[in-house]
Amino acid sequence: MSDLIARTAEILSSAKQAVALTGAGISVESGIPPFRGKGGLWEKIDPMAVAHIDAFLDDPAMVWNVLIKDMKTILDTARPNPGHIGLVDLERLGILKTVITQNVDGLHQVAGNSDVIEFHGSFAWQSCLDCDRSIETSQVDLAHMPPRCSCGGILRPDCVFFGEMIPHDALIRSQQVSAACDVMLVIGTSAMVQPAATMPLIAKDNGAVIIEINPEPTPFTSRISDLPLLGDAGSIIPRLIEAIRWRLASP
Repeated sequence: MSDLIARTAEILSSAKQAVALTGAGISVESGIPPFRGKGGLWEKIDPMAVAHIDAFLDDPAMVWNVLIKDMKTILDTARPNPGHIGLVDLERLGILKTVITQNVDGLHQVAGNSDVIEFHGSFAWQSCLDCDRSIETSQVDLAHMPPRCSCGGILRPDCVFFGEMIPHDALIRSQQVSAACDVMLVIGTSAMVQPAATMPLIAKDNGAVIIEINPEPTPFTSRISDLPLLGDAGSIIPRLIEAIRWRLASP
């Protein structure tokens, strides 16, 4: 692993336009459970029954009680972990330009990354179905279900439900920065969810080096990853930052 860390640090040190694609794996270390995979939320509840936009519109109180309330409780106390902080360090070193995230937890912004494309929207804000007013999720009162806006309209999270389209601007920008990057970091994502999983393919097709940081191999590992680093982002990324700083400081 130490040789891989050194090679990866060398590539990142000379990168001009690095981009990161992050998934649930980077936030697990902040106490946020994944949706998919072993121990994921979808093992316990049917996503089509509680996370589809039709389910929400048919019975918003049920969806709030079964899904959204618990997510709010978790996210109210979640904080960035060393993986998130390391990506901020990469940005401050002038290496990382953009984070494309499949996560809805807002932790990249809390950590300090300045250009974050939220591919699946954000749970940090709620919108009123009647007046479109926005309110921070942390300020939502859970005393009554479903929570309502001051106008009386029902609140819904600004994340993408099943049955909804990816925000157009997020999709287009993600495709653009993926095509323009010279290095893409693929961190904590199973590479199974489309269309986000196409971003590393776009980057690879345009000549980018693919660096993968995941606890277990993914479909990308043997297919397109140039440097697969197996392990948790919270331990690997700080090691990368240390190695990069050493290289940049060397005469």
